[in-house]
Amino acid sequence: MDGQEQFEALIAADARVEPRDWMPEGYRKTLVRQISQHAHSEIIGMQPEGNWISRAPSLKRKAILMAKVQDEAGHGLYLYSAAETLGTPRDRMTEDLIAGKARYSSIFNYPALSWADMGAIGWLVDGAAICNQVPLCRASYGPYGRAMVRICKEESFHQRQGFEILLELARGTDAQKEMAQDAINRWYAPSLMMFGPPDDDSPNSRQSMAWNIKRFSNDELRSRFVGMIVEQVQVLGLTLPDPAIRFNAETGRWEHGPLDWEEFREVLAGRGPCNSQRLARRREAHEEGAWVREAAAAYARRQNATEVA
Repeated sequence: MDGQEQFEALIAADARVEPRDWMPEGYRKTLVRQISQHAHSEIIGMQPEGNWISRAPSLKRKAILMAKVQDEAGHGLYLYSAAETLGTPRDRMTEDLIAGKARYSSIFNYPALSWADMGAIGWLVDGAAICNQVPLCRASYGPYGRAMVRICKEESFHQRQGFEILLELARGTDAQKEMAQDAINRWYAPSLMMFGPPDDDSPNSRQSMAWNIKRFSNDELRSRFVGMIVEQVQVLGLTLPDPAIRFNAETGRWEHGPLDWEEFREVLAGRGPCNSQRLARRREAHEEGAWVREAAAAYARRQNATEVA
């Protein structure tokens, strides 16, 4: 059996493809694109929450938020490591990101305006991420699927933390409840667009599903997410800014109102509210951290020389 036949047999058997296995170049490129974008999203996603660590309302909240941001950094490192097994160096992925050549999730180009945004990001953004990423634990590429197992466990805590922030605000003063509702209003639509464009406009999604990288289409995942938050928002005593939400008994899916896909494309193209700010801050952090990378490399060389001697 040649490499192509072996690869097709693994996919047909719903088995795992490992780094040393033969794989089509298109499969490799698709994985590098998806995994690196995921990694970039985790790293850029640290910024809107990191800005609120010093402004958190209590020491407990500061500690929880710091832990969450630290988790996100770890997720980025897991994913960069998984992408490296496909032959793409981490330095190249980082260079593509800070040069504006690589994409990351559009959701992180929106501003976090109040403390309630930390709740909305945790509940909606991380909740959408969980819906999207849990099926990736079964991704056909082994290193990616295994990385996602740990990431999803930690994301589930992030989602609960966000929900708890909103719940506390919703049970507080009228001003606090209003702040929580405002955050939900602003993050709802961008969270739904996190799943990607509608299926009819997403040819990459169909190929990824054929290769068992993805398990469900963008619209299927979006419908699942809507069904989940419809019930949870009732516990909060708040509302979703979408009166068109309904369950379609004929299709067995939750449906939502229209989304502004032109806005989605504008943000992806680099013209969102915070695109330039996010990349500038990432570039600045990369440049300021050069001495740390150089010191670590020098230490590694010295240790290697000592062991050889």
